[in-house]
Amino acid sequence: MAHEQAYQALEVDTLAQRLGSVEAVASRVGANPEQWQIREVGDGNLNLVFIVSGSAGSVVVKQALPYVRMVGESWPLPLYRAHFEYYALVRQAQRAPGIAPEVFYFDKPQALIVMEYLYPHTILRRKLISGERVAQLGETIGEFCARMAFRGSELSLSSPEKKADVGLFSGNVAIPAITESLVFTDPYYGAEMNRHTPELSPVVDELRRNARLKAKVQRLLMKFTANTETMLHGDLHSGSIMATESDVRVIDPEFSQYGPMAFDLGMAVANFLMAYFSQPAHRQADELDAYQAWILDVIEACFTRFDAEFRHLWQTERTGILFPRALFEAQGNSADDACDALLEEIRLDALAYCGIEMHRRVLSLAHNADFEEIEDTALRAKLEARNVLMGQALIMEPEAYRELTALADLARAYNQQEVL
Repeated sequence: MAHEQAYQALEVDTLAQRLGSVEAVASRVGANPEQWQIREVGDGNLNLVFIVSGSAGSVVVKQALPYVRMVGESWPLPLYRAHFEYYALVRQAQRAPGIAPEVFYFDKPQALIVMEYLYPHTILRRKLISGERVAQLGETIGEFCARMAFRGSELSLSSPEKKADVGLFSGNVAIPAITESLVFTDPYYGAEMNRHTPELSPVVDELRRNARLKAKVQRLLMKFTANTETMLHGDLHSGSIMATESDVRVIDPEFSQYGPMAFDLGMAVANFLMAYFSQPAHRQADELDAYQAWILDVIEACFTRFDAEFRHLWQTERTGILFPRALFEAQGNSADDACDALLEEIRLDALAYCGIEMHRRVLSLAHNADFEEIEDTALRAKLEARNVLMGQALIMEPEAYRELTALADLARAYNQQEVL
């Protein structure tokens, strides 16, 4: 595909012709494009996604569309978001090796990335709905979040390198604007594209009358917009994680930007909690308790491994301008207390961001399948209400649930509560 060619959306019938001469693709799929098998599998909100298979193997081809796919051309989006996804994938490979799919080819004018086909991995959200378990799930996501948080910050990077990267990602304007509205603002008033389960309305109305809650959410939005601590995935939900029974990978970092260290961790945990609260609609009674207990174990492991890996990197890779050894170890002082204090701050912010994500996934535009596929709307609203109220508690008083036993107890308590 000629790089100077004007942007053109790929189609199943034209993809082989357009990419057949690209060596990075042909060498991994097969030399004869006429024999390629091509499927369009994009079921997300924004992009075209194809699986291309041939005699040599398979790849994924992902192309940005100039609009939000789930809404249509009435909501335009710039193609440059694919550029930032590519930049993020490259940095993820450097900072947390083995988790993001490998990139084989990038065509900037076409907003197109060719990358590793993850097989037999499937979307984690589907596994959680189906009641499947994934070994080391919490540990892998916690470690990934810790490595990205630490290695993308000035705890590790030189100041010029970090500032240059912040400058680069500051060009990703449109995508963070979606987060700022759909996640932090729209759930808390009657935004035009909002929707929620009708039977949930009494809980929603009460939530939106809570001025203290909305003020806390806006303070967290201030942190999100003003804080460039580290490079974020930006949309780390269970649909952005793929897994087998024993392997976990993270995909789709097109919402990447520099932001608070706590954000990705909070988003991931929120999606585990939503899976937890939705389980009564998906599991038989004899399976329910054990599977929900496993999800709570995943959450504990996620936080615990985050802290452990962050502390390890603090001891072994603290080479940036922040908390330099010249101020601590070189003068006979321990920096452990400083690390503990930072981790405490991250934990509290992660819990609050978690609560916000728990709200937006049932009140704003982009819902998740954990609740959405529950056909009985009365049951769906009952389970969503538990989720919404726990999210409120985490936003209002995250310090009360900093201990993981208290967090699990809170989830269990709301899981038994009859709200509607």
